[in-house]
Amino acid sequence: MTQTLADMRRDYTRDGLSEAQAPHEPLPLFEQWFADALQTEQAPVEPNAMTLATVDVDGRPHCRVLLLKGLDAHGFTFFSNYDSAKGQQLAAKPYAAMTFFWPSLERQVRIEGRVERVSPAESDAYFQVRPLGSRLGAWASPQSRVIADRAELESLLASTEQRFLDGAPDCPPHWGGYRLLPERVEFWQGRSSRLHDRLNYRLHAGAWIRERLAP
Repeated sequence: MTQTLADMRRDYTRDGLSEAQAPHEPLPLFEQWFADALQTEQAPVEPNAMTLATVDVDGRPHCRVLLLKGLDAHGFTFFSNYDSAKGQQLAAKPYAAMTFFWPSLERQVRIEGRVERVSPAESDAYFQVRPLGSRLGAWASPQSRVIADRAELESLLASTEQRFLDGAPDCPPHWGGYRLLPERVEFWQGRSSRLHDRLNYRLHAGAWIRERLAP
């Protein structure tokens, strides 16, 4: 196994990333790369899938894959249970990092910044367009808590279905959105011989500074 892993490699030759191709701020470039991913990536890859990293009160890192559900000039939005492990970590340490990887394009984007909750109205608006099963699941699942077995989860869901038998569920008070306000955004384009292109944007005194990083 060790030798097999050591021999696994791929040479990236699809594209490059020069300063001439990059705007002065990161959002337009992210939007272009995301549009490219929507056109290029094939199932089962989800172009809006990203790895979200947080830290707990002891400084230990935690990461998981989530789906990006909103993007505007303010930041990058995702949704979760506020009482979950990630919710508790963000309440204690409101900073996070997210990484997007689009293998067909040989591209990666890393984003770091402060995280805040979105407004209740914004959380409710998104909650109402989710499939009914997802809305019921948000009420039924005590996310990140230890449960006895699958049967317990199914029992919780059955109870929730009965609770909302006469009407669609509203957004739970323990569930909603977060917005990562970017302070650093790095665009990585794979290149041959591991001499990749890395353009980094960092926010300083309210303005974006663009710089090239060595691979």
